[in-house]
Amino acid sequence: MRVVKEPLFHFFLIGAAIFVWFHIVSPKTDGVVDPETIAIGESDAALLALQFEARWKRQPSDAELKALVDASIREEVLVREARKLGLDRGDSVIRSRLSQKMDFLTEAIATSIVPEDKDLEAFLQQNSERYATPNKVAFTQVFLGEEPSDVEIEGALVALRAKQENSDWQSATLLPASMPLTATKVIDSVFGTGFSKGLTNLEEGQWMGPIQSGYGVHLVQVLDVEPSQIPPLPEIHSEVLRDWRRAMSEDLARAQYETLADNYQIIAPDLADQSK
Repeated sequence: MRVVKEPLFHFFLIGAAIFVWFHIVSPKTDGVVDPETIAIGESDAALLALQFEARWKRQPSDAELKALVDASIREEVLVREARKLGLDRGDSVIRSRLSQKMDFLTEAIATSIVPEDKDLEAFLQQNSERYATPNKVAFTQVFLGEEPSDVEIEGALVALRAKQENSDWQSATLLPASMPLTATKVIDSVFGTGFSKGLTNLEEGQWMGPIQSGYGVHLVQVLDVEPSQIPPLPEIHSEVLRDWRRAMSEDLARAQYETLADNYQIIAPDLADQSK
């Protein structure tokens, strides 16, 4: 797969794909094509019938198929006459569509490449932050109100550590008393931004605090912590493959453009000088 990284190999693939594509879609003729001749063959009619069936879930009748062929001929006549008049030049819609078709060819090439697992593993390690699981924390909390005094906080800590059943120092709240292993961003969505940061350095199994939330002050007992980790490739193979192919498509498109652009003398204004 290392050869796939070489731009020359990319260009070969692009050229071969374009050649094959045009060979497939071009009409098959044995002699010289008359530019004023429009030929709709049996294969063209069969393709129109397939398109009709895919849309309407049934085969077209003879009259419907004839209407499709007539419409195709009409379209070809108008397209050719429009080109003679130069109506395709300077049309942003047509230009954009042609540009998109070139990009589609490149994307098709990237999709057809089957990388080895070592290539996907390397891509995974190079983009590990994209696939890393979030930090998760499981905890129990007690809400002490918006502004409890130091004496109240200390008294609540002593009571909780001694496992005393006394709710005098607790304040009423609709916040959950405990949460299982939960992603930190989800915890912050419940308790307010930044609350999860106060949990990361707490000793597990011990009542600690105070921890400030968006609602007030809490005492927290962290029950479990699951740090962020990179899943093994087999668990996220399809996701990594999709991203690898997307990145490959972008590399191919860039290499293709640079190669094609070298065939032209490009003259453009120096905008840097104009901005001075």
